[in-house]
Amino acid sequence: MKFVGAHVSASGGVQNAPLNAIDIGAKAFGIFTKNQRQWNAKPLTALSIDEFKINLAKSGILPKHVLPHDSYLINLGHHEADKLAQSKDAFIDELVRCEQLGLEMLNFHPGSHLNKLSKSEKEDQVSLERIENACLDVIAMSMNEAIQATPNSKVKLIIENTAGQGSNLGYKFEHLAYLIDKIEEKSRVGVCLDTCHTFTAGYDLRTPETYKKTMDDFERIVGFKYLCGMHLNDSKPPLGSRVDRHESIGKGKLGWETFRLIMNDDRMNDIPLILETTDDSIWSEEIAGLYALIEK
Repeated sequence: MKFVGAHVSASGGVQNAPLNAIDIGAKAFGIFTKNQRQWNAKPLTALSIDEFKINLAKSGILPKHVLPHDSYLINLGHHEADKLAQSKDAFIDELVRCEQLGLEMLNFHPGSHLNKLSKSEKEDQVSLERIENACLDVIAMSMNEAIQATPNSKVKLIIENTAGQGSNLGYKFEHLAYLIDKIEEKSRVGVCLDTCHTFTAGYDLRTPETYKKTMDDFERIVGFKYLCGMHLNDSKPPLGSRVDRHESIGKGKLGWETFRLIMNDDRMNDIPLILETTDDSIWSEEIAGLYALIEK
């Protein structure tokens, strides 16, 4: 069974998110548990936590079908020690918030090397692959530290693949596998595939043949056992452009066929399938349209 929703607003408090999900006919949803563009946020109150859980129960949506997203400011691969520490502290705070709300996952973009090299790297004139691997090592270290800082938590760290815009890592399936391999507690790690990011990173999804190849590559390199959620977005930019710009379903370069293939792929059952498309006024229509693609 498929569980489709959207990344809904938590304006006025996280307790409002499940109600916003109900309004669009969602069976899953994504949220920010704090302002995604600010470092500091007030702790969640006992009242907002209780109301969130009450409203979540009212929605009929299970905690495993909620996919929170961390702050866009966090960079677990930052090359500057103070900024890396700030990112790690903020990330741990996000994990704690998810735990407080009774949620099971925290979705995040791996990080960026920001085109910055250490003095030794500059002297060695290292390759891009070495730069990326060095940054991936920092990200993995940050993830392990976050897991160690929350030893009693079961919240999974969900690595989202990226388009590879700028110096963002996670645009290759190999990057995801590299990180997973270095995580000490594998039960605390998973992956979210974003369809726009996947496509603009160079993995085609538009025909049964290219979809199969991409998903076969994902299984071989990462493994579907780690797939814990998806972001369903059409793409404004073309295949392999390495540009992250979402579009409404059917209005971009991917088209409805991509989403028909996903909605009829049993490997995407029982995980949150979350819209992050550009026009939230038609989310209810997009959700209904996606369910209509399921072949009886």
